[in-house]
Amino acid sequence: MHGKSRLAAAATRRTELARAIALDTIAAARRVCAVTVVTADAAVAVAARALGATIVDEREPRGLNAAIAAGVEAAHSGHRAAMLGDLPALRPEELAAALQAAAAADRTVVPDAEGSGSTLVTARAGLPWASAFGADSLARHVEIGCAVLDAGPTLRRDVDTVAQLDAAAVLGLGPRTAAVLARTDR
Repeated sequence: MHGKSRLAAAATRRTELARAIALDTIAAARRVCAVTVVTADAAVAVAARALGATIVDEREPRGLNAAIAAGVEAAHSGHRAAMLGDLPALRPEELAAALQAAAAADRTVVPDAEGSGSTLVTARAGLPWASAFGADSLARHVEIGCAVLDAGPTLRRDVDTVAQLDAAAVLGLGPRTAAVLARTDR
């Protein structure tokens, strides 16, 4: 797993931390809905499957939005949603509320805590899937027709940096992330 390279200063166990963050996100989401995980990381795949997620093997990484499209295609669901696996403080009730609000719109986006990125994107059944995750993605999601949703702080607090991880800790980290940090020199 190569994710979360900006967290290298947070822990000598960066890979373990990235996996823990992803699995805490998956576990919280599974309490609300079916989850499809796209990953090339065998350890994440095994653990996510044990949590009840469907796995799409990302054998040939083609980028974040291509991976999301593959997951959406594999999910075969009506109203579709894509959420990145970097929300270690996610509370299921906040995700449930956002998905309920999203059901009333064709396309929606939840902004990250900084207000420039995106943590969740949805599209109504029958609409072609489109996402534009990456740096400063909120504006791009709005450009493709996403209505901005208000959401609780744990759904907006994604983690890419040490400062963001510290902010997530204030909200209350999931058990896997908290356990890795408890064993890590910070």
